[in-house]
Amino acid sequence: MGKIIAIGGGEIKDLDTFSIDEEVVRLTGKKNPIALFIPTASGDAEGYWETFKQVYGKRLGCKTEVLRLIKETPSEKEIRKKILDSDLIYVGGGNTQAMLDIWKKLGVDAVLRRAYEKGIVLSGISAGAICWFKYGCSDAPKFADVNDKKLIRIDGLGLVNATLSPHHIRETHRDEGLVKVMKTTPGVGIGLDDNCAIEIIDGTYRFIRSKENAGAKKVFYKNDKPVCQRIETSEDFLLMEGLVKKY
Repeated sequence: MGKIIAIGGGEIKDLDTFSIDEEVVRLTGKKNPIALFIPTASGDAEGYWETFKQVYGKRLGCKTEVLRLIKETPSEKEIRKKILDSDLIYVGGGNTQAMLDIWKKLGVDAVLRRAYEKGIVLSGISAGAICWFKYGCSDAPKFADVNDKKLIRIDGLGLVNATLSPHHIRETHRDEGLVKVMKTTPGVGIGLDDNCAIEIIDGTYRFIRSKENAGAKKVFYKNDKPVCQRIETSEDFLLMEGLVKKY
């Protein structure tokens, strides 16, 4: 029973995504779920963890845990226990490629796939949204050179058969960047605005948002020409097979 809520962006500390965060917690079906924060993409930033505790702990009533993979060296057994004992997992933003490289080296990717199969709610923002998809449209080059605005395709965990691109309402180069990436990428790309998320449950999906003007788009190539479609947010769940088809 797979459950994913991938958030396109927003400031968790400013409660920008709070209504989406409420849905992440609700989806566990528990009053005080165990919420595991994985801050690998931010280099295990301590301030990020403090913010997560404030929002998911104090405001949303979760029992919060953290899995540090850079500043600490947990054993395989400890990693597995923390991930599989949780009710929800929230992956923070930052350097997606560096995060995925660390996960692969430590076997975290395999354990997260097991968590998905177990029905643990998988969530996250920006890098923490991209990671669940087959591919991501990532700004990883900027972490080596702050002036490098190029977007590249990276491989995610492959739980969702599509390409995800975050921050489309805030970073104007994202639209053009996703179109370029999809030219050489199979399937469809999904562009998420800040304050918009895709909620996926057992092969169905819907887009939810925490601000009125936030939304999503679908990008793919047909007859060697790019097709860009705005997607309406809705309370109703639809079949994922329709979203990942080129039409």
